Amino acid sequence: MKRTLFIAAAVIGLGAVVALGLWMVFQPKAATEITLYGNIDLREVELPFNDSERIEAVLVNEGDRVVTGQVLARLDTGRLNAQAAQAAAQVAAQLQAVDKLHSGSRPEEIAQARANVAQTQADVDATRTNFDRAMTLSQSAAGSRQDLDNARQATESAAARLEVNKQALRLQLVGPRWEDIAQAEALLDGYRAQYTLVQLELADAQLIAPMNGVVRSRLVEPGEIVTPQKAAFSLAINDPKWVRAYVTETDLGHVHPGMKAVVTADAFPNRGFEGWVGFISPVAEFTPKTVQTTDLRTSLVYEIRVFVKDPDDDLRQGMPTTVHLPLAATANAAGHG
Repeated sequence: MKRTLFIAAAVIGLGAVVALGLWMVFQPKAATEITLYGNIDLREVELPFNDSERIEAVLVNEGDRVVTGQVLARLDTGRLNAQAAQAAAQVAAQLQAVDKLHSGSRPEEIAQARANVAQTQADVDATRTNFDRAMTLSQSAAGSRQDLDNARQATESAAARLEVNKQALRLQLVGPRWEDIAQAEALLDGYRAQYTLVQLELADAQLIAPMNGVVRSRLVEPGEIVTPQKAAFSLAINDPKWVRAYVTETDLGHVHPGMKAVVTADAFPNRGFEGWVGFISPVAEFTPKTVQTTDLRTSLVYEIRVFVKDPDDDLRQGMPTTVHLPLAATANAAGHG
């Protein structure tokens, strides 16, 4: 009896040890990170010319790295150069006209007007003397009626010329009207605006890279006529660069903006790229078919963007990547601002 009890106790003890070992081996372990899957994404810029003209030169090709301010292509500026010269001449001429109005009459012009008045005054005096003589002769029957009429007309004509010259002298002394000055200045502003517009068109004849990047597509060749509706280049912007991934609703509470991340790619198996969570979508959506996750594809997920530090520009557009989000990481990624 004792032997039987001893065997039974030994079996029970052994079973307990085995059960404890199995429990320790197969018990669920606490997760240390969230693993997501996505693809490298970056911004692209379509670069058209602002004007329609024939291309003179194309200076870059697909795959070339360009920097901010670099000239990518140039238009023929023959027409614009002629328009610029014409606009500059119009501005110069109208500027002289405005300066003339502001300066008023020159002393020489006023002196000439005074001389004209004096001369016509002398003519008036002479014709009046002749008229008085003709009147006297007419009364004594020594002169004809025709001579009297001619003397009267000469006197009236000289008096009219005198009044005209007096008004001309008055205008020279008063100077130009303010309305004429304002009109001339407005016309000058219009010529200056036209000159500025031509200068802008000349500047736009060079297609400039707006930022650092890589030429993804070259869509024009020298000799072509371009329009603002047709892009000349497609430029890929290398910074910032991010992974577009999706997190399930159950894991969403563990992810927050600024959370550190490590991004890996099959092309670089022994290398991890530092990153951080920069965006979390406020709206849920169904998992896109292109995303490879172990969850059901009908699960609701939230899009996130994990920005990546890639100083050597190794990660390419659309490259599949894996995002590792350590659950213990609560600090913001350094330098992500």
